[in-house]
Amino acid sequence: MRTTLDLPDPVFRDLKVKAAAEGVTLKQLLTGFVEKGLYGTDMAKSKPVRSPLPPPLKSRGVTIPSLTNAEIDEIFLEEDMERWGIKTKS
Repeated sequence: MRTTLDLPDPVFRDLKVKAAAEGVTLKQLLTGFVEKGLYGTDMAKSKPVRSPLPPPLKSRGVTIPSLTNAEIDEIFLEEDMERWGIKTKS
């Protein structure tokens, strides 16, 4: 089933960062959150979590740069291309 969510940009950015850190897709991460909320367990453990995320950088006094969704997508695309050995524009 397909649906649309309207999330604030900072929440969406944090979701994308968390998904990348855990090595799962955004869909897998959100499905796990919904299942955990509905059933009290994470039934969508298709991939093991590498390690828990550290506390948010804000709590350590570090400034987090503000990026647009397009900028984040570009970063992920470049990382994916690098991972697959595809030359990027330099």
